[in-house]
Amino acid sequence: MIKNKYRTSYCGTLTESDIDKTFTLSGWIENIRDHGGIIFLDLRDETGTIQLVSNDDKMFNGYTKESTVTVEGKLRKRAEEDYNPNLETGTIELLVTKITLLGKSLNVLPFEVKTSHEVSEELRLKYRYLDLRNKKVRKNIQRRAELLKFIRHEMDDLGFLEVQTPIITASSPEGARDFVIPSRKYPGKFYALPQAPQIYKELLMVGGIDKYYQIAPCFRDEDSRADRTLEFYQLDFEMSFVEEEDIYKVGEKIFYDIFTHFSNKKVSPLPFKRIPYKESMLKYGTDKPDLRNPLEIIDITEYLKDTTFKPFQKSTIRAIKVDEIGTNSNSWFNEIVDYASSIGMPGIGYVTLTEDGSLKGPIDKFLTDEERKNLIEKTNLQTNSVLFFIANKKEKNAAKYAGLIRTYLGKKCNLIDEDTYEFCIINDFPMFEYNDEEKKYDFCHNPFSMPKGGIEALKTDNLDDILAYQYDFVCNGYEMSSGALRNHDLDCLELAFEKVGYSKDIVKERFSSLYNAFKYGAPPHGGMAPGIDRMIMLLNDVDNLREVQAFPTSASGIDNLMGSPSELTEAQLRELHIKIR
Repeated sequence: MIKNKYRTSYCGTLTESDIDKTFTLSGWIENIRDHGGIIFLDLRDETGTIQLVSNDDKMFNGYTKESTVTVEGKLRKRAEEDYNPNLETGTIELLVTKITLLGKSLNVLPFEVKTSHEVSEELRLKYRYLDLRNKKVRKNIQRRAELLKFIRHEMDDLGFLEVQTPIITASSPEGARDFVIPSRKYPGKFYALPQAPQIYKELLMVGGIDKYYQIAPCFRDEDSRADRTLEFYQLDFEMSFVEEEDIYKVGEKIFYDIFTHFSNKKVSPLPFKRIPYKESMLKYGTDKPDLRNPLEIIDITEYLKDTTFKPFQKSTIRAIKVDEIGTNSNSWFNEIVDYASSIGMPGIGYVTLTEDGSLKGPIDKFLTDEERKNLIEKTNLQTNSVLFFIANKKEKNAAKYAGLIRTYLGKKCNLIDEDTYEFCIINDFPMFEYNDEEKKYDFCHNPFSMPKGGIEALKTDNLDDILAYQYDFVCNGYEMSSGALRNHDLDCLELAFEKVGYSKDIVKERFSSLYNAFKYGAPPHGGMAPGIDRMIMLLNDVDNLREVQAFPTSASGIDNLMGSPSELTEAQLRELHIKIR
């Protein structure tokens, strides 16, 4: 450490072995306590907190909490009855001989630093510099630095070359809205902040960089959520002359090494479970399943195809079996019904298998004996098991609602192992998906992905059957990374874009850099981009990305600290050739 007039040691590093030594410490006054003429101060720096005391009962008069001070004094042992087991320095204190005020704090704080988590997020972010003094918040930021250091060592050891790609670039249709930057020099034209360094990293592969990575900032103008923000970072990497499994192995090693290094929780053994997209949507109702939840969704449409129950007729019907809950109270089941209504379901039916082998529940009276028999046999229903029914005219909606109900039941029934990181790889994504609103097909995932079967697979009008070399790494219900083998064949790329309405000329214009580069010999390549913020979020057991970013925007996309987005002056607008409508 640097020793100077401000500090000869840190608060949290002092121990009983330092007793009778003199020290100079600096930090913030965490607390002030007046014990009948004797005033104690708690001094905090980034390493911890230590108690200060003085024989001069007036020495600390006039000082305020969160003021910045430098103190000099001798370390001594506390009286045994004054030990503080909540502090690592709880058996010692500094007898202060001199205190110097470096920066006085207002007497009235917007919130107490120790309990900043208890106030609104809006207030915390407005005074983020105070919030950062909270030990828990600071721990998140420190963990971030440790993780980035670890990642760089990991990637270097794997033979990857770190390359920085541009922040100011061109607009590109990658699935989200761009943040655009008006050009002062070129009226009517705009730069864009990168959603991801997708095209640049592919150009690096064409340029002969065999293995590339960077800690890449990404920007997406979309609605913020707990696990999504306007600005985030990802470990972006790409490899040449590889197959899908080669990329899986690198991704598996990165995630496994990080989560075993930074956590004591159980981590899925290698290799991670591979689950095709179609199977995931059927069994779990989502393409990012939480495998800590043992519940699975069962398609029972075939067994109830002739049902007389109108809500089930001409519908996709899914079921979820939960064992040993049949004797729960009506109010317990009513909570499930209420939840189903809250997510937009018209209702949710269920039956329980009783000890005498019969079914009871709101749906039973609509079932035939044959239907009851099939349901019991096909779902392996046991005594006291409950079968929940989810039905919808659209298969996509039935899957979605079943997935939400599965998650809810897993939590409600305490089936989730919170001491585990369960990873899996979702692969075989559809290349295209139908857009009901626009009545056309769009790319399901990354538009630059290679279809399985190459160009021959695209020579069909049945786009629903075309799969892509696309994959997601998923952990505990969160998408941790997306990736793909890239479509490096120009003819194949043109045909893929043609299927979603892009002509050859549009492809040439919108992706001219990639299009032209591929004319000069593009290698087979692929990669992925694990989310840095999301990894830290899971490792630190928080459920909000903003907790692991130093200066995040709010959930509504507002930066209350810096006051952005902000208005520009008329002169600035004029210089940028912009007129506000």
